[in-house]
Amino acid sequence: MSEYDDATRLETGDDPTQRHGTFHEEWMIGNAVNGGLVMTTALRALGEHLASDPTETTEHVDPVVLSAYFMTASQPGPFTVTTEVMRCGRKLSTGQMTIHQTGDDGRPVERMRAIGSFGNLTDLDVQRQASPPEMPPPEQCVSAEQAPPDFLANAKFLERLDLRLDPSTAGWALGKPSMRGVMRGWLRLRDGREPDTTMLMMALDALPPVAFDLGLFGWTPTLEFTGHVRRRPEPGWLQVTLGSDTLGGGMMEEDAMIWDSAGNLVAQSRQLCGVRLPKAGG
Repeated sequence: MSEYDDATRLETGDDPTQRHGTFHEEWMIGNAVNGGLVMTTALRALGEHLASDPTETTEHVDPVVLSAYFMTASQPGPFTVTTEVMRCGRKLSTGQMTIHQTGDDGRPVERMRAIGSFGNLTDLDVQRQASPPEMPPPEQCVSAEQAPPDFLANAKFLERLDLRLDPSTAGWALGKPSMRGVMRGWLRLRDGREPDTTMLMMALDALPPVAFDLGLFGWTPTLEFTGHVRRRPEPGWLQVTLGSDTLGGGMMEEDAMIWDSAGNLVAQSRQLCGVRLPKAGG
């Protein structure tokens, strides 16, 4: 079993709407478990629920869209995913997911709430799609292992990935951000596990924050995330781009797109992030 499959593994209990798992410290970024892993875990729970639901007469196996709100930062330790099937249709089936952990006072703390739809991303007829950007091949890009040691010490999640950043968007690691609000790179799981449609939702939230390219190196927590999966990825490297055009009011957007090894656009997202601006004169 790959590290990713182990990290998203769920157990069922007496309640068919609940599944239980454990978040591992190895998947943390900063002071929280990576939000992408949290989302993929919730999607796995909804997919398992749909597979066992008698009203799901058309089998739907691929997450197609997810809209998630992050209430509090997920922490290493046990968690519970509660799922509710809202509608089973011919093309899409939709459900709600919530993730809770037990707080220090023994009460449940909600970490994330999301609505997602599953379908079947096979035999797609694509009339138009965005083209992948021109980038150096992975072997000519900057490995995440070359990031500053103080950054890596707070980014154990990156040790699970093989991430290679386009040198033109990696200047922030040397204290020279481009200030264009752009991040690009090649991505795959370090243990060789090939991507699937559920893992794509994690990949949309896997690169360092695009805020780094704007010279903002503080924590940028995701407030809301909407992701679309467009097709099943081919095996091999994923090509990921991030961009941001708007910063204000302590918030910024981050747009992501992913292409597979065959050049197919396979996923895209927009998330709203909180950001802390440096104090004047600080």
